[in-house]
Amino acid sequence: MKIISRAFLFSLLFISYVVEAKKIKINSLQALAKYAAESGNTITMEPGVYKLTDYLTLDSIKTRKIYQYITFSGSNNIFNLKGVEIELDTEIRTLLNPPIHSDEFLITGSNNTFFGLTIRCVGQGTSKGGTVLQVAGAYNTLKEITLHVAGSYPYGYGDLFGKGKQKETTIKHRKHSGLLVTGNETKLYGCKVYNRSFGHCFFIQQHPKNVYFEDCYAEGEVRSTDEILAETSGPAFEINFKTWTQNRKGEYVVTPGYMKSLCEDGFRTYGKCENITFKNCTAKNTRGGFELRFNEARLENCKTIGTERAYWIGDNTTMINCKGDANYGPLLFVEGSNVDVELMVDSAESDRKVHSLITVLGTNNKVVLKAAEGKKRTQELPILVGYTPPMHGESMSPYSQAEVNKLHLINQTGMPISIGEMAKNSIIETDGEIIENKGQSIKVNKK
Repeated sequence: MKIISRAFLFSLLFISYVVEAKKIKINSLQALAKYAAESGNTITMEPGVYKLTDYLTLDSIKTRKIYQYITFSGSNNIFNLKGVEIELDTEIRTLLNPPIHSDEFLITGSNNTFFGLTIRCVGQGTSKGGTVLQVAGAYNTLKEITLHVAGSYPYGYGDLFGKGKQKETTIKHRKHSGLLVTGNETKLYGCKVYNRSFGHCFFIQQHPKNVYFEDCYAEGEVRSTDEILAETSGPAFEINFKTWTQNRKGEYVVTPGYMKSLCEDGFRTYGKCENITFKNCTAKNTRGGFELRFNEARLENCKTIGTERAYWIGDNTTMINCKGDANYGPLLFVEGSNVDVELMVDSAESDRKVHSLITVLGTNNKVVLKAAEGKKRTQELPILVGYTPPMHGESMSPYSQAEVNKLHLINQTGMPISIGEMAKNSIIETDGEIIENKGQSIKVNKK
């Protein structure tokens, strides 16, 4: 008797689900919640705007002990939600008063596919750190899901006054984030988060494996520190603009001349997440574009626009044909070893203060920097070899030195390079000036 492989049995099981799947048409959130808990169906929802308050009435909220609005606990479903928009009144969150980090729409089932849903936050309510949507189950695929996120406090300052539980926080925050992935084998295609809230756009926690993003887009908005300092009332004014991070003079105060993103990161990982991939993804006006430190990742054809800091990467990360600007802050922080970076530097410039193009520390790193479309910046920004990112990544804060060993840097941007005293055994190929070299055994090839 031949032994049948587990993969073959799984494929047969999947085919049987597809064959037996019921095709169901619905036109209400009540029906969506019902079929979200069932399995093996193909659900098509009639296009239109559906108000969450029509499903969760004020009376039902008062007695509700469940903090998720809809939980997709079923498996092997296809949800065709093209043209469907759920209007999420954030006042519901205030009335429910959930525990911190309670998510609102939750996918706990497996092997589901979702097409085309939009969720739009409205109203003046706030959240205690939860997300609009969490994908917790395994093997789920999301296509063209769009989130319009609002509902944090305070909004308008980014992380100037802290990020949450830190003892240094000067204003207590109520965050509200976009899309959280905790489930293995999650795939996201063409998903978008428009963030008008202090919180992350897309982020990954709890160490899931094989998470894949393609053609996804994260967008925040920015505000100058000069505009913040011009306020004559409000939470920042009431604490005399005291920040949680020191500036380059050692003072804990908002400093003019900088640009702040009002949300957190476009794409963020926490902890060790095995095999994380970003392809053709873009972050615009977010705090960090791709903040992937302490985690290995692969980025291909990704782009940042107007971020506070574009890419922040850790060990074993590969970047292929990526691009970004240093318009409002540094383009790259390398905070790990064995990275392989190919990065195009966009020539966009502003009048905001920026103190470096990139910083590099670690061992066995290769970094190739090119001028995008051959257009070089007119404002010079130094490439800092053997330096750390600033404290908490804050542009106003100072840099420190750190060891870099066996770096191969190819600089084709025309930008100058400063080599710190903890740099050693490295090769620098550059068409820019070496403004300082305190390193040991540094071979410089000037082009």
